[in-house]
Amino acid sequence: MSDQMLILVALAGIFLLLFLVIRTKLHAFVALLLVSLIVGILAGMPLNEVVTSMQNGMGGTLGFVAVVVGLGAMFGQMLEVSGGAERLAQTLVKKFGEDKSQWALGITGFLVAIPVFFDVGFIILVPIVYGLAKKTGKSLLYYGIPLLAGLAVTHSFIPPTPGPIAVADLIGADLGWVILFGTIAGIPAMIIAGPIFAKYISKKLHVIVPDYMNLEDIEYDKELPSYKLIASLIMIPLVLILLNTVSGVLLEEGNIVRQIFTFLGHPFVALTIATLLTFTLLGTKRGYSRQEVQDIATKALEPAGIIILVTGAGGVFKQVLIDSGVGEVLGDMMAGSALPPIALAFLIAAVVRVAQGSATVSMVTAAGLMAPLISILDLEGPVLGLLVIAIASGATVLSHVNDSGFWLVGRYFGLSVKDTLKSWTVMETIIGLVGFGVVFILGFFIG
Repeated sequence: MSDQMLILVALAGIFLLLFLVIRTKLHAFVALLLVSLIVGILAGMPLNEVVTSMQNGMGGTLGFVAVVVGLGAMFGQMLEVSGGAERLAQTLVKKFGEDKSQWALGITGFLVAIPVFFDVGFIILVPIVYGLAKKTGKSLLYYGIPLLAGLAVTHSFIPPTPGPIAVADLIGADLGWVILFGTIAGIPAMIIAGPIFAKYISKKLHVIVPDYMNLEDIEYDKELPSYKLIASLIMIPLVLILLNTVSGVLLEEGNIVRQIFTFLGHPFVALTIATLLTFTLLGTKRGYSRQEVQDIATKALEPAGIIILVTGAGGVFKQVLIDSGVGEVLGDMMAGSALPPIALAFLIAAVVRVAQGSATVSMVTAAGLMAPLISILDLEGPVLGLLVIAIASGATVLSHVNDSGFWLVGRYFGLSVKDTLKSWTVMETIIGLVGFGVVFILGFFIG
């Protein structure tokens, strides 16, 4: 089959995927599998090889992603149930003081969203935003936007959240570089989209707590854990993974210290250590029975299962593109583009994001399309970490009415569609543009 026909097959597959997700509301997991099947057949692959390619793509992806996302979900659920997120917020707001509580909420969101899913973290912490707004008489957005910015940044940029984990696996990036660049890009993104933008938008839109959102305070059956304990538990897996990456750069291969850090800093080991510590220090040591801890861990896997399967289907899509030859043709075409890979990655993710709404689907689709280009250009090392953040940035911008987060924020803040676009959508776009800007500049020094 000619290169032109293979490109048409790829474009048809992408448009079909968007059509199935947007128009027919077919679940992304099924849509990705169906499109992968159709692309393989149209590209001329033998039927048995199409199925084998799909199986290899799913198995190769889930072998890593399922373990990391599963452990991360259990870690986050234990943090949520124990009141750890609440403790972080209370302590930081108290330390910063009421006049700088915006910064406290931004940092709280930044830390909480590392182990806890975005929507869960927001729902847990929004009563603090309500309380501050009522007490000071300021707009809800003055406090809510910094919290949302902190949550959104780490949800998109810093593992073990599912999005960057999925992209890193699909393009073969080292998680240490992803964490490092995600933090470097995420901090200025949180500051500009959070406290700075909040001061501006709160003067334009004075939002009060909606009448229907008079939530009762969450009552925890045990005393909240200490701030230092929670902060330490969150940092343990990140530090171990970073030590693995740094030792690989600074120490010679075969060095015993490097071997130890390589083992302890592997995401499987680092997250297993962190998860076991949360089970013990936030669970059994604080009065939970072993059965209760097991039930909490089991509940955590319910939402994680959907993300794991969608990510696996993204791996199927990538593998079929590669095995069918479509990926090589696409890679050659993109390699001939005047745009650098980081800009291409951002734009592809942004287009898919605007079209269908889901950040996760945008990330796995963009990663699948970028994977062949990475092989052709022989990209490796730190630059792959930059590509992960570029894709995550593109998948963050321009959240609108086809994104569930848009409606979640609008409902909890009592915003109209127009006002949600002015606040939430602009905030998300600032995060994506700042994140992309940072990694694009870093690319000139690292690329």
